[in-house]
Amino acid sequence: MIDPIPLQVTAETFAENINALGASINYMWILTVSFLIFFMHAGFAMLEAGQVRSKNVANQLTKNLLTWSVGVTVFFLIGAGVSSLVGGGGFNFVPVDDPASWGNGWFYGAVFAMTAATIVSGAVAGRAKLRAYVTYTFLLAAVIYPVVTGITWAGGYIQFGDAVFYDFAGGTIVHAMGGVAGLTAAYVLGPRIGRFNDDGSVNVIPGHSMTFAVLGTLLLAFGWYGFNVGTASILSVSAVTVEDGAITGGIAFNGAVLGRVVMTTTVSMAMGAIGAALVAWAKTGKVDTLYVANGLLAGLVGITAIPDAATWWGALLIGLLAGAQLPLVFELTEKLGIDDVCAVFPVHGSAGVLGTLAFPFVAADLGPSVANAFLAQVVGVAAILGWTVVATGLIWYVLKATGQARVTPEHEQEGLDVSEHGVETYPEFGGSDSVVADGGPTFKTDGGSDITEGDNE
Repeated sequence: MIDPIPLQVTAETFAENINALGASINYMWILTVSFLIFFMHAGFAMLEAGQVRSKNVANQLTKNLLTWSVGVTVFFLIGAGVSSLVGGGGFNFVPVDDPASWGNGWFYGAVFAMTAATIVSGAVAGRAKLRAYVTYTFLLAAVIYPVVTGITWAGGYIQFGDAVFYDFAGGTIVHAMGGVAGLTAAYVLGPRIGRFNDDGSVNVIPGHSMTFAVLGTLLLAFGWYGFNVGTASILSVSAVTVEDGAITGGIAFNGAVLGRVVMTTTVSMAMGAIGAALVAWAKTGKVDTLYVANGLLAGLVGITAIPDAATWWGALLIGLLAGAQLPLVFELTEKLGIDDVCAVFPVHGSAGVLGTLAFPFVAADLGPSVANAFLAQVVGVAAILGWTVVATGLIWYVLKATGQARVTPEHEQEGLDVSEHGVETYPEFGGSDSVVADGGPTFKTDGGSDITEGDNE
């Protein structure tokens, strides 16, 4: 019989191993949830593609692709450093920083930044020039969003008395900021041709695929677990040290926080869909599918600022209110003559503000006084949205003044797929120029009758 080999570990080695284990688990957790958040871009692409005309689908998909590609590069080179600078840490240039921080530092911040950026594309769909949108994305990733994170998450400057502005996962910092930016850009651009009549009445311009819109909604909801739950670390790590032979510190599982975030995120999501469905039904006697889908997202946005702090009943209430306000706020934007194509303001803007301001009233364990906490939330929301409106409005007004903001009426009516990209998303349903070499596609004659070629005659 072979005697077992004794495993001898010094106290110092044990402490090093525990510290490395805790850091490794949290690091891989951050990477995993960052990948989930990145996948939300598939949801945004499908949701927006479903809500635009078929002649603008390729344009919307291209904007989503370039949002990530341009935005993440700019945030890597400029934006992350600006956020650090505004937050008081100096301009930290990512490429020369510690490579160990790139996964749970820069990349984790980048997927949040790109979520804020891509929201804008849904508001300006159908009439914004691609170059204008890319220019704005560049500036949002380089300056606008980094200033917001610099004064909040990085710097913690916004406070009132003993209360600091609280936004756990970006209900206002990411979503309301993106929603207000989209609303501002849509206002400056003006509505799509035919959206409003001279008397102010509204014409519905339906999206081309409810299926895509609902698929996009569910993809976003899936990724949202990375957004909210991922913001909470799996482990709390207190550095393990050895002094006089005694080991202090250790790691603890954050199950209570993770469980609360999962619960509040899920029930708020569900109540958002219910709230929007109820209001739509009360107004029209019908349950509008797109309102239900967007209401589900509004419920998610509403809880994003406080999923770790809200009570169970608070999550139910916030979700219900966030969904219920959606049809009402969307109708208000229409009355104001603003053409917010994908309803980004009622989904991301007003719902995000609602949840952020509700923090003192639904928190399970509020440290500061309710009054101070509420005033800190108000100041934070006002600062973030005020900066966003001014910066976004300035950029789009300059683009408009130089003739670079909006496509020509002819190109808008033709569709941005052809005018901006030279492609058709559905060539088989296009004009006679869409006929391809395999034979048999159907197209319209000038008179409007169907003609088939090849084997389909």
